[in-house]
Amino acid sequence: MGQHFLGDAAWRQRILKILAPGANETWIEIGAGHGEMTQMLAADGRRVVAIEADSRLAEDLRQKVSSHPRDWPNLEIVSRDVLTVDLHELVSGSFRVYGNLPYYITSPILHHLFEYAGQIRSIHIVIQLEVAERIAAKPGPREYGYLSALCQFYANPEIVLRIPPGAFRPPPRVQSALVRMTLPGERAELNVSDEKEFLEFIQGCFGQKRKTLRNNLRQLAPDRKIHQALEDCGLRPDSRAEQLTLAQFAALFASLS
Repeated sequence: MGQHFLGDAAWRQRILKILAPGANETWIEIGAGHGEMTQMLAADGRRVVAIEADSRLAEDLRQKVSSHPRDWPNLEIVSRDVLTVDLHELVSGSFRVYGNLPYYITSPILHHLFEYAGQIRSIHIVIQLEVAERIAAKPGPREYGYLSALCQFYANPEIVLRIPPGAFRPPPRVQSALVRMTLPGERAELNVSDEKEFLEFIQGCFGQKRKTLRNNLRQLAPDRKIHQALEDCGLRPDSRAEQLTLAQFAALFASLS
């Protein structure tokens, strides 16, 4: 299922130190695996909801809990694909998220989590370094794209730890990283009228990265209106999406709405 488990205890301790879980917090763990980080999160009696899509791994984890209940005092195991789980049904108040994510579904999982942005205090995810760099990228470099804008709309992402392949079993063929996202992001200050439409608008702006905004936006508005909107927002006619901040996207969205 594309999983690489954190087999190195020293790296798990380094991650736990960065997570700094509080005693009375609720955590949702995505991809609990064999419980490599689960038991650490569940220490001190804090509530942990461990979501694991692999039914065999989930059952193994249940057996560990059954055999040593004192080591897993407040753990709930959900054997489902996180993308199908309504997190409102699991947690009513605020919570934090940790996940060692299969690299090929990082983006869908983040989209799903951001639906619950009002409840989430922080997200820590272990992902492919290349994707982490895209998430944390600022306007300008080629790494900056729709995923960057999406994550920075909802959170403040930063790469806090680079993890070598040898920390995992089996070792992945790529470098990995732990990304910390604290919520809220720029969403709290932008006052966008319709968030869903705004994000679809940004996605359209990045439709073909080699093209200018004027070319990418022609499916949404006449060229004359786009040219005027760019001018009103203080943007050059040949501006490209990777050059814009979220505040500039918001201004352009409002001008074209």
